[in-house]
Amino acid sequence: MTVWDRPEPANRPVPLDRERIVAAAVALADEGGLEAVSLRKVAARLNAGPMRLYGYIATKEELFDLMLDEVQAEILPMEPPGDWREALSALAHRTRRTALRHTWLADLLGGRPALGPNGLAVAEATLAAFDDTADIDTTLRAVETVSAYFTGAIRREIAHLRAERATGLTKEDWQRASGPHLTRTLATGRFPALSRAVYDGTDVDAETSFATGLDWVLDAVAARLARP
Repeated sequence: MTVWDRPEPANRPVPLDRERIVAAAVALADEGGLEAVSLRKVAARLNAGPMRLYGYIATKEELFDLMLDEVQAEILPMEPPGDWREALSALAHRTRRTALRHTWLADLLGGRPALGPNGLAVAEATLAAFDDTADIDTTLRAVETVSAYFTGAIRREIAHLRAERATGLTKEDWQRASGPHLTRTLATGRFPALSRAVYDGTDVDAETSFATGLDWVLDAVAARLARP
């Protein structure tokens, strides 16, 4: 039985419900990441005894499932997408924007399929956009391919943001601090391809990099769907 199948207990002193519990957990995670979330800490934020929460949520994993479904409401498209490409592009961009608001989401992406109502609605809207474009197996592979791209790209971007917070160095600060070492190393001539990338490559912001990579992946999917 999943957490969505199990009824909530009747209210007792200090009224609780899963909505309030999940809201408190999301707030804790937004402040300190998933490591800041525990049933004890959530109970403390709600001024309730920790044992009270076990009537609503059996494990921390169930709490994470509920938190994931809560923020997936922010990923759900406001209206049906026009076609499969629009659906996958919207899924990628909305997931990225949601992860930037809730950086802990990056740690939960790519796991088992989300079974909450919002997670199922996101999956339904995405798959339905393919309509008769491809058979179901091809559709699933297309969605998996694009999801693998944006999950990896989002995790990389969040990792950079976390490094900034942990070290106090922005990307530019880190580049200036690391520059002398990299310059000396490249001057040896041992890494010619890397040297070209450093000196001749264009440095773009995270959003541009994400959008460019996504377009390339979508182009590849479109080429595959166009095959007889």
